[in-house]
Amino acid sequence: MNMIAAPAELRPVSGPFVWYGPEMAGRKDWIRPLSPAEVAELEAAVARLDASGIDIAEIGPDDLRVPGLEPLVGQIKRAVLEESGFILVRGVPVERWGVRQCAIAYFGLGAMLGEPVSQNAKGHILGHVKDIGADYAKPTSRGYQTAARLPYHTDSSDIVALLCLKPSKSGGLSSIASSAAIYNEMLERRPDLAAELAKPIHRDRRGELSAGAEEWYAVPAFNPMPGGGLITTYVRSAMRKAQRFPEVPRTTPELEAACDLFDQLAESPRIHLDMEFRPGDIQFLNNHWIMHSRTAYEDFPEPERRRHLLRLWLACDDGPALPDVYLRAWQGSTGKGRPAGIRVPGVKLNAPLDAE
Repeated sequence: MNMIAAPAELRPVSGPFVWYGPEMAGRKDWIRPLSPAEVAELEAAVARLDASGIDIAEIGPDDLRVPGLEPLVGQIKRAVLEESGFILVRGVPVERWGVRQCAIAYFGLGAMLGEPVSQNAKGHILGHVKDIGADYAKPTSRGYQTAARLPYHTDSSDIVALLCLKPSKSGGLSSIASSAAIYNEMLERRPDLAAELAKPIHRDRRGELSAGAEEWYAVPAFNPMPGGGLITTYVRSAMRKAQRFPEVPRTTPELEAACDLFDQLAESPRIHLDMEFRPGDIQFLNNHWIMHSRTAYEDFPEPERRRHLLRLWLACDDGPALPDVYLRAWQGSTGKGRPAGIRVPGVKLNAPLDAE
């Protein structure tokens, strides 16, 4: 029996954001099908905006707003920002639309939830998750540009959303886990290792530098908050890649053991939830409460059938309170004090319709 006491500042957390995969797999309340009336409202709004010639990047929170979609937007916000931290919206009619029409619907819904922020050094506020042959082993490569398995991680925004345009031939399951459940399990099993993840951990910016930023930064993975909450950020690949900088402290055996246990728990069927993406599915996740991953996949040989997801990073004014280190040491903030994604000076925000 482990008799190591937890550090005084680390305590278990509770709330709807603490959940386990098998329990969620037995429920379907996190799947929100669109009604025929909502699809009709959405299609009419998309047709109107498409005909106007609007630039996708200029779509704001009121452009797609119609009364018939307000209950949907409210339900998404509650689920992601107040309850379990995730929801899957099903039934966007992507197979009847081109990429531009899909992007209008998706970006317009996202803008009603939060401010789209840049996902890379190119200023992309509409991302494309697609295998373009990138080498994930390179320090500056991004896993979403490959077909490789992605380890559990979080992104640099309040919400990450994925719209499935085309699924893979096989594989590519989306796997998510409650970071608070992982934290509680670590506290119970190895509180000394949970404490390692509550210390600042150095991570590589992968060459995507905001004004005045270093090539690396340090932020704790576990950030206990006043009132019993927990904010988590975890990207082990960025931790490993930061070791290329001689001024970054060497990873300790204790930190490696803590990350090993974190990964082991996230990958346990007792902890995580797997879900299959269908065309027209939109997955919304709270980055501060949810870890996400993806299994490796095999794609179709025909270019027009290859797996293709659209991605949004959203900054939400009504998102959970964040530790100061997020905005001070990490990536800066929006005008309203939320995580600003990856901003590079002189790069204009844009919404490409093709993967680059």
